[in-house]
Amino acid sequence: MHVNAATAFQTRCENSIGTTVAVLEAGDNGYTVDNSRSYKSLTAMKGQGAARSVVLGLTRAESRIAIGMEGKLLQDLKTGYECVAPKVVVKLSYVPIVIYVGSEFAPGSCAYEEILSHEMRHLKVYLAHLPKVESTVRAALDRRFLAQPLYAPAGQAKALLKEELDRRWMPFIKNAMAKVEPLQAAIDSPQEYARLSKVCKGEVQSLLSRRR
Repeated sequence: MHVNAATAFQTRCENSIGTTVAVLEAGDNGYTVDNSRSYKSLTAMKGQGAARSVVLGLTRAESRIAIGMEGKLLQDLKTGYECVAPKVVVKLSYVPIVIYVGSEFAPGSCAYEEILSHEMRHLKVYLAHLPKVESTVRAALDRRFLAQPLYAPAGQAKALLKEELDRRWMPFIKNAMAKVEPLQAAIDSPQEYARLSKVCKGEVQSLLSRRR
Protein backbone atom coordinates (compact mmCIF):
# COMPACT_ATOMS: atom_id res chain seq x y z
CA MET A 1 0.00 0.00 0.00
CA HIS A 2 1.11 3.61 -0.60
CA VAL A 3 3.46 4.87 2.14
CA ASN A 4 1.61 8.12 2.88
CA ALA A 5 -1.79 6.41 2.89
CA ALA A 6 -0.44 3.65 5.06
CA THR A 7 1.07 6.13 7.51
CA ALA A 8 -2.17 8.08 7.73
CA PHE A 9 -4.16 4.87 8.26
CA GLN A 10 -1.75 3.65 10.93
CA THR A 11 -2.02 6.95 12.75
CA ARG A 12 -5.82 6.77 12.60
CA CYS A 13 -5.79 3.20 13.89
CA GLU A 14 -3.48 3.93 16.81
CA ASN A 15 -5.46 7.02 17.78
CA SER A 16 -8.93 5.56 17.53
CA ILE A 17 -9.05 1.84 18.35
CA GLY A 18 -6.51 1.47 21.12
CA THR A 19 -3.87 -1.21 21.57
CA THR A 20 -3.75 -4.97 21.61
CA VAL A 21 -4.15 -6.41 25.08
CA ALA A 22 -3.41 -9.93 26.27
CA VAL A 23 -5.20 -10.95 29.45
CA LEU A 24 -4.36 -14.12 31.33
CA GLU A 25 -6.49 -15.66 34.04
CA ALA A 26 -5.17 -18.67 35.92
CA GLY A 27 -6.69 -20.41 38.89
CA ASP A 28 -7.37 -23.80 40.38
CA ASN A 29 -10.81 -25.13 41.23
CA GLY A 30 -9.76 -26.93 44.38
CA TYR A 31 -9.49 -30.67 44.97
CA THR A 32 -11.34 -33.61 46.46
CA VAL A 33 -10.17 -36.82 48.10
CA ASP A 34 -11.75 -40.07 46.89
CA ASN A 35 -11.36 -43.23 48.98
CA SER A 36 -13.87 -45.34 47.07
CA ARG A 37 -11.62 -47.18 44.59
CA SER A 38 -9.44 -50.18 45.30
CA TYR A 39 -5.71 -50.16 44.64
CA LYS A 40 -6.36 -52.54 41.74
CA SER A 41 -8.74 -50.00 40.20
CA LEU A 42 -6.17 -47.23 40.68
CA THR A 43 -3.47 -49.37 39.11
CA ALA A 44 -5.69 -49.89 36.08
CA MET A 45 -6.43 -46.15 35.92
CA LYS A 46 -2.74 -45.31 35.77
CA GLY A 47 -2.25 -47.92 33.06
CA GLN A 48 0.95 -48.39 31.10
CA GLY A 49 2.57 -45.39 32.74
CA ALA A 50 2.68 -47.05 36.14
CA ALA A 51 6.23 -47.31 37.40
CA ARG A 52 5.32 -50.31 39.53
CA SER A 53 2.71 -53.04 39.60
CA VAL A 54 0.70 -51.60 42.51
CA VAL A 55 -0.72 -48.08 42.75
CA LEU A 56 -1.82 -47.18 46.27
CA GLY A 57 -2.85 -43.60 45.52
CA LEU A 58 -3.29 -41.46 42.44
CA THR A 59 -3.68 -37.75 41.72
CA ARG A 60 -5.62 -36.85 38.56
CA ALA A 61 -5.40 -33.30 37.23
CA GLU A 62 -7.09 -32.39 33.96
CA SER A 63 -6.07 -29.00 32.59
CA ARG A 64 -8.34 -26.58 30.77
CA ILE A 65 -7.12 -23.96 28.29
CA ALA A 66 -9.49 -21.44 26.76
CA ILE A 67 -8.49 -18.69 24.32
CA GLY A 68 -10.93 -15.98 23.37
CA MET A 69 -10.68 -12.82 21.31
CA GLU A 70 -12.63 -9.61 20.96
CA GLY A 71 -11.76 -6.12 19.78
CA LYS A 72 -12.44 -3.14 17.56
CA LEU A 73 -11.89 -3.26 13.81
CA LEU A 74 -11.20 -0.37 11.46
CA GLN A 75 -11.07 -0.59 7.64
CA ASP A 76 -9.51 1.77 5.11
CA LEU A 77 -10.83 1.87 1.54
CA LYS A 78 -7.78 3.69 0.15
CA THR A 79 -5.27 1.08 1.22
CA GLY A 80 -7.54 -1.97 1.16
CA TYR A 81 -6.34 -2.84 4.65
CA GLU A 82 -7.87 -3.08 8.07
CA CYS A 83 -6.56 -2.93 11.59
CA VAL A 84 -7.71 -4.62 14.73
CA ALA A 85 -6.79 -4.09 18.36
CA PRO A 86 -7.82 -7.41 19.84
CA LYS A 87 -8.18 -8.28 23.46
CA VAL A 88 -6.82 -11.80 23.69
CA VAL A 89 -8.07 -13.60 26.78
CA VAL A 90 -6.36 -16.81 27.91
CA LYS A 91 -7.83 -18.79 30.80
CA LEU A 92 -5.83 -21.58 32.43
CA SER A 93 -7.28 -23.89 35.05
CA TYR A 94 -7.64 -27.42 36.29
CA VAL A 95 -10.88 -29.29 36.54
CA PRO A 96 -11.19 -29.93 40.30
CA ILE A 97 -8.22 -32.21 41.02
CA VAL A 98 -9.06 -35.63 42.46
CA ILE A 99 -6.74 -37.36 44.92
CA TYR A 100 -7.44 -41.08 45.14
CA VAL A 101 -6.37 -43.24 48.06
CA GLY A 102 -6.99 -46.99 47.80
CA SER A 103 -10.16 -48.10 49.55
CA GLU A 104 -8.16 -50.76 51.39
CA PHE A 105 -6.71 -48.00 53.56
CA ALA A 106 -9.12 -46.64 56.17
CA PRO A 107 -9.16 -42.84 56.61
CA GLY A 108 -7.17 -41.94 59.68
CA SER A 109 -4.99 -45.04 59.57
CA CYS A 110 -1.22 -44.69 59.41
CA ALA A 111 -1.02 -46.10 55.88
CA TYR A 112 -3.84 -43.84 54.65
CA GLU A 113 -2.12 -40.74 55.99
CA GLU A 114 1.22 -41.71 54.43
CA ILE A 115 -0.34 -42.33 51.02
CA LEU A 116 -2.37 -39.12 51.24
CA SER A 117 0.76 -37.18 52.20
CA HIS A 118 2.52 -38.54 49.11
CA GLU A 119 -0.37 -37.54 46.85
CA MET A 120 -0.49 -34.08 48.39
CA ARG A 121 3.04 -33.57 47.09
CA HIS A 122 1.66 -34.14 43.59
CA LEU A 123 -1.15 -31.67 44.27
CA LYS A 124 1.28 -28.97 45.40
CA VAL A 125 3.38 -29.38 42.26
CA TYR A 126 0.31 -28.99 40.02
CA LEU A 127 -0.83 -25.87 41.85
CA ALA A 128 2.66 -24.33 41.87
CA HIS A 129 3.05 -24.96 38.14
CA LEU A 130 -0.02 -22.98 37.07
CA PRO A 131 1.31 -19.49 37.93
CA LYS A 132 4.62 -20.39 36.25
CA VAL A 133 2.77 -21.17 33.02
CA GLU A 134 0.80 -17.96 33.39
CA SER A 135 4.03 -15.94 33.67
CA THR A 136 5.65 -17.71 30.70
CA VAL A 137 2.64 -17.27 28.42
CA ARG A 138 2.05 -13.68 29.44
CA ALA A 139 5.65 -12.72 28.62
CA ALA A 140 5.48 -14.49 25.24
CA LEU A 141 2.20 -12.80 24.30
CA ASP A 142 3.54 -9.40 25.33
CA ARG A 143 6.61 -9.91 23.12
CA ARG A 144 4.44 -10.95 20.20
CA PHE A 145 1.88 -8.17 20.22
CA LEU A 146 3.84 -5.25 21.70
CA ALA A 147 0.56 -3.47 22.51
CA GLN A 148 0.15 -2.48 18.84
CA PRO A 149 -2.83 -2.83 16.49
CA LEU A 150 -2.56 -5.64 13.95
CA TYR A 151 -2.85 -4.97 10.20
CA ALA A 152 -4.06 -7.23 7.39
CA PRO A 153 -5.85 -7.07 4.03
CA ALA A 154 -9.50 -6.11 4.46
CA GLY A 155 -11.65 -8.94 5.80
CA GLN A 156 -8.73 -11.06 6.99
CA ALA A 157 -7.43 -9.61 10.27
CA LYS A 158 -9.59 -11.53 12.74
CA ALA A 159 -9.40 -14.77 10.75
CA LEU A 160 -5.61 -14.58 10.59
CA LEU A 161 -5.40 -13.85 14.31
CA LYS A 162 -7.69 -16.76 15.16
CA GLU A 163 -5.55 -19.04 13.01
CA GLU A 164 -2.45 -17.85 14.85
CA LEU A 165 -4.09 -18.47 18.23
CA ASP A 166 -5.11 -21.99 17.20
CA ARG A 167 -1.94 -23.05 15.41
CA ARG A 168 0.74 -21.26 17.41
CA TRP A 169 -0.49 -20.30 20.82
CA MET A 170 -2.65 -23.26 21.79
CA PRO A 171 0.22 -25.75 21.20
CA PHE A 172 2.63 -23.37 22.98
CA ILE A 173 0.41 -23.22 26.06
CA LYS A 174 -0.23 -26.97 26.05
CA ASN A 175 3.50 -27.58 25.92
CA ALA A 176 4.06 -25.22 28.85
CA MET A 177 1.36 -27.00 30.87
CA ALA A 178 2.87 -30.41 30.07
CA LYS A 179 6.22 -29.45 31.59
CA VAL A 180 4.74 -30.36 34.96
CA GLU A 181 4.82 -34.07 34.12
CA PRO A 182 8.59 -34.64 34.61
CA LEU A 183 8.26 -32.94 37.99
CA GLN A 184 5.47 -35.35 38.90
CA ALA A 185 7.47 -38.35 37.70
CA ALA A 186 10.37 -37.32 39.96
CA ILE A 187 8.10 -37.64 43.00
CA ASP A 188 7.29 -41.25 42.08
CA SER A 189 10.88 -42.42 42.37
CA PRO A 190 11.78 -46.05 43.14
CA GLN A 191 13.13 -44.85 46.47
CA GLU A 192 9.80 -43.25 47.35
CA TYR A 193 7.88 -46.40 46.41
CA ALA A 194 10.24 -48.47 48.52
CA ARG A 195 9.73 -46.12 51.45
CA LEU A 196 5.93 -46.29 51.17
CA SER A 197 5.97 -50.07 51.10
CA LYS A 198 7.70 -50.13 54.49
CA VAL A 199 5.90 -47.38 56.39
CA CYS A 200 3.69 -47.94 59.43
CA LYS A 201 5.63 -51.02 60.57
CA GLY A 202 4.85 -52.91 57.38
CA GLU A 203 1.12 -52.12 57.44
CA VAL A 204 0.97 -51.55 53.68
CA GLN A 205 2.80 -54.75 52.75
CA SER A 206 0.77 -56.76 55.23
CA LEU A 207 -2.56 -55.48 53.96
CA LEU A 208 -1.69 -55.98 50.31
CA SER A 209 -0.41 -59.50 50.89
CA ARG A 210 -3.71 -60.40 52.54
CA ARG A 211 -5.72 -58.87 49.68
CA ARG A 212 -3.73 -60.77 47.08
